[in-house]
Parts: sequence; C-alpha cells; structure tokens
Amino acid sequence: MSTTASATPHATPQAARTPSRKIDSLFHERWSPRAFTGEEIPVETLLGLFEAARWAPSAFNAQPWRFVYARRGTPAFERFVAALVPGNQAWARGAAALVAVVSQEVLTLPGQSAPAPFPSHSFDAGAAWAQLALQAYLWGWSTHAIGGFDAKLAREALALPDHHHVEVFVAIGRQGDPAGLPDWARAREKPSDRRPLADLVREGSFAG
Repeated sequence: MSTTASATPHATPQAARTPSRKIDSLFHERWSPRAFTGEEIPVETLLGLFEAARWAPSAFNAQPWRFVYARRGTPAFERFVAALVPGNQAWARGAAALVAVVSQEVLTLPGQSAPAPFPSHSFDAGAAWAQLALQAYLWGWSTHAIGGFDAKLAREALALPDHHHVEVFVAIGRQGDPAGLPDWARAREKPSDRRPLADLVREGSFAG
C-alpha cells in the first residue's frame, strides 16, 4: 500500500457523537482537533487530498476553488501562520501543513465572451474543502478549517490575484496530545455535537 493511501488510526475522541439517522460513520467520526503531532506530511499525500477535492461538484463545472499549501518548516508556512489571528497561531504552528482555500469570484462561463461575477464561488469551494477533509480522515490525517485570519495579511502572504477570495486556512496533521494546547483550546479539544434535524430541515417552506 502506498504512503498516500495508508491510514493511521485517529486518537479516540473524548466524547462520542451519535447520529439520529443511520449514516456512514465517516460523517460523524470526523472532527476538527487543534492538537497535532508535528509529523511531516508527504507532498504526495497533500496532492492526493487536492485530487479528492478536484472531483467536487460545481456550477457549470467551473471549479472555482484554488489551493495554496505550505508545509511546516518552510518560509511560506511562517507567512501563513503570521496571517492568522494570535489565538489560532498558538495551535496551528503544530500542523504538518497549512492550506489556503481560495475561490475565484469572477469567471468566464461556457457560452460567455467576458468574465462575470460567479455567485456560487464560495459554495462550490466549500464542497471541495469538504471532500478534502473527508479524504484526509480516511487516510488517518486530521483537518481543522480556520476562519480567524487577517484578510490583508493573507492576501499578501499568498500574493493573491484580483477577483480571488480567501475562504479559510486549513491546518492538516496527525492528531496529537492536547496537553500542549493553551487552556482555552484544551478545554474545547473534543468533537462538537450538531443541532437536531428538526432545527435544520423544513418541508415546503420555512413556515412548514
């Protein structure tokens, strides 16, 4: 079995999550830790995660997502960390890699002669990120999406072109010991629950 496809068991969560309907365990066992071991991630493994994301659905098959990665120990990684808010810097430094999920806001669609705003750029990029996260879990890696960052510093760190939007940064690594986390993060180092379906689903309209 290749390095890319081999899986290392995840640490046992501190609290189990129980779905209200029968689904594949992948969906409720995957969660977003902050503690990482610092183990190096092979480039080939990262490319495999991006390959999984590449097959996400998108409007017009436009594929408006872009990924920029930096592995720990590189100057780019330090730039990515510096773009995060201080609270996230404290734990994200332990990740094996940081990935910026970027969406393209303006595209030239099939049948059009000029670029135009693409309304679903964020939605489609979110679908790609979800597939990356699930593939990472299947291979024994953990992911944590980070929305707390300085947009200006992020654009500078990525040398971001016009009409591109940074959605999130994603920390990727092997799940580690929470003992090294700040107190606030250690207290949250467990799978979070979800709202009940009754809060999220309506038939026909919001009026029910």
